[in-house]
Amino acid sequence: MLNLKSGNNPLFALSCLLQGIKLLNHPQLRKYLLIPLLINSVLYTGAFVLGYHSVSALIHQFIPDWLSWLNWILWPLFFVSFLVIGFFTFTLFANLIAAPYYSQLSAKALQIVLGQDTPIAEQPWDKVFVGELKRIGYLLIRILPLLLLFLIPVVNLIAPILWALFAAWGIAMEFMAYPLESRGRTFPEQKQFLQQSRWGVLSFGGVTGMALTLPIVNLLIGQAAVIGATIYVHQLSQSNTEPTS
Repeated sequence: MLNLKSGNNPLFALSCLLQGIKLLNHPQLRKYLLIPLLINSVLYTGAFVLGYHSVSALIHQFIPDWLSWLNWILWPLFFVSFLVIGFFTFTLFANLIAAPYYSQLSAKALQIVLGQDTPIAEQPWDKVFVGELKRIGYLLIRILPLLLLFLIPVVNLIAPILWALFAAWGIAMEFMAYPLESRGRTFPEQKQFLQQSRWGVLSFGGVTGMALTLPIVNLLIGQAAVIGATIYVHQLSQSNTEPTS
């Protein structure tokens, strides 16, 4: 059973993420970090370059010279919006490629947390890949309505905020899936867990999402989030009760 009352605590969720960051330097985990590091290096560098040039082109196309002073207002708005949308999309793509390696990392991290020498059973690669596709499909279906919010006057002013919340939710869903799948949780059960632990989950996903937008930091925060999510789920599982949130 999972102690969802503790899971709903943002400070508890963030402490697990911090523990994940600290464990990045663990000797037994280093070999599990290399391939995700290479994947993230290529994809996030591409996302940053594409984002910068795309935002610049949009501003020059739609803002005439006599309104150039608006750049001071629109540039941050456009850039933040693109960061939220662009990096969220690239995170989904990066996780799709790195999913099998993240699954291995989660299993090894759990072994270290438990202090066991016996390897933890890992999920088959095909099962991990199918699970990743289900999550991406679930999130993509909800992306289009959110994109339409940017076209509605007045509502588009809060669209970046709604996007940030959605991104935090989706990112948490991505990284929490690895330890939950290893415990035999189906996709509907994973969603139920996230909904019952929403404040902790949103805090975890929000901080991870912000870190994903930071150069250099974004290369390793995904691995730290996998470890942190593994610790989060493991510590909640220590309770035999499941209070309602």
